Amino acid sequence: MRFQFAAGALLLAAMTFAQAQTCPNRGDLDTQYCDANRDLVADTPTDPARLKTPSTLVFTYTPVEDPAVYENIFKPFTTHLAACTGKRVVFFQVQSNAAEIEAMRSGRLHVGGFSTGPTAFAVNIAGAVPFAVKGTEKEFQGYNLIVVVKKDSPFQKLADLKGRKVAHTSPSSNSGHMAPIALFPKEGLTPDKDYKILFSGKHDQSILGVRSGDYDAAPVASDVFHRMATRGQIKEDDFRIIWRSPKFPTSSFAYAHDLEPKFRDQMLKCFYDYRFTAEMQKAFDGADRFFPISYQKDWAVVRQVAESGGESFNRAAYEKEAAREAAARKK
Repeated sequence: MRFQFAAGALLLAAMTFAQAQTCPNRGDLDTQYCDANRDLVADTPTDPARLKTPSTLVFTYTPVEDPAVYENIFKPFTTHLAACTGKRVVFFQVQSNAAEIEAMRSGRLHVGGFSTGPTAFAVNIAGAVPFAVKGTEKEFQGYNLIVVVKKDSPFQKLADLKGRKVAHTSPSSNSGHMAPIALFPKEGLTPDKDYKILFSGKHDQSILGVRSGDYDAAPVASDVFHRMATRGQIKEDDFRIIWRSPKFPTSSFAYAHDLEPKFRDQMLKCFYDYRFTAEMQKAFDGADRFFPISYQKDWAVVRQVAESGGESFNRAAYEKEAAREAAARKK
């Protein structure tokens, strides 16, 4: 058994070395992936032995809120996906962005929704290939980074939050952390200098924390804020929005790069042809379909925010952010 394990490890190392020698471009992708066509996502493996056609298709959605809520919301779609692909489909509940990324990297997740910021880590670390965002016939759905305070608070602008208790969500979150780091200084407020960053763990926890008085303010995604109001978890009138960013794309839907192309294309058609139920449209602010997108084009603003804030989406940055996310959850 030890000999077999050693031989397997040597074979994997040899394959990785060979791929490293033959890959003309990798960009920011991890070492096991290649980007020969320079579209910023992992290429489909050229070796047929590395392609996967799963007997059970594993699907999930970003853990920005309670995963059980989304398992129920997506039930009509996963039923459709099973019938359309002829595969058993299971919803895999994940408790963190890092857990979702690791699940795809290790081959346990085939397709799923990733939050805006973690999408870039999923692309570079897990070989995820984004293909859609929730949208309508005309456009994909976006969101704004908003900063919420209690309605009766004295805060009117970002600079008023100096020295106050401000909740970010998690280190890998675009709207909940990376965008504030990049955009707030131009508005007269520098996170971790003008206030100590407090991580709540999730957008809903930041919002509820503002309502309860645990935090004075919180940068959160506008779509999460409005969905919580639609579901009756909060009343928008209890809050005031003191700042709003330009539009960002919402969570992406991405597939594992090593899916067999014929099966992959069949699966993508199942996504694109599906129209959301009334319940799904209500949950997702009127979106009624999976709108095709390009990671290279449509995630450019997200990458720009990260770069302007000195952030990167390589393995070292991922491991650092995953550790911070784990520490924030423990708190």
